[in-house]
Amino acid sequence: MNPPELATQREREESLIRTARLVYALHALGLVLGAFGAATVLGSFLFGWPSIIAVIINYLKRGEARGTWLESHFSWQIRTFWFALLWSLLVGLVSALLAIVLVGFALWVLGLVLLGVWVTYRVIRGWLALGDRQPMPL
Repeated sequence: MNPPELATQREREESLIRTARLVYALHALGLVLGAFGAATVLGSFLFGWPSIIAVIINYLKRGEARGTWLESHFSWQIRTFWFALLWSLLVGLVSALLAIVLVGFALWVLGLVLLGVWVTYRVIRGWLALGDRQPMPL
C-alpha cells in the first residue's frame, strides 16, 4: 500500500472508532436516563431516543466497518439492543403468565433489573475494548 492509501485507511478507521464511541455514549446516556429518570434502565435503553438513534447509526455505518476489527463492535452493539428486547419480551410473557400466582410480579422486576445489569455490562465492556482497540467476540 502506498502512503495515501494508508492515510485514507487510517482516517476511515478513526472515523469508525468515533462512530462506535458515539453509539456507546448514546447507549450509556439511555441507561443513565433510565437510572435517574422515571423509566426503568432497560425501558430507557430499549425505547429511549438515545438508544434508538444509536441502533439506526449502527445499521447505517455497519457496512463501512465490514472486514475490519470494528465490525465486531457494530455487531456487538446491535446484538446488545436486539437481545435485550427479545429477553425483555420473554421476561414479560413469562411474568404475565405467572402473575396469576403473584410470582410473576417479582419475576418481572427481577428480570428487568438483571437485564439492565447485563446491558450495562455489555456497554461498558464494549466501550473499554474499543478504547484498547480490541475487537469484541462474535
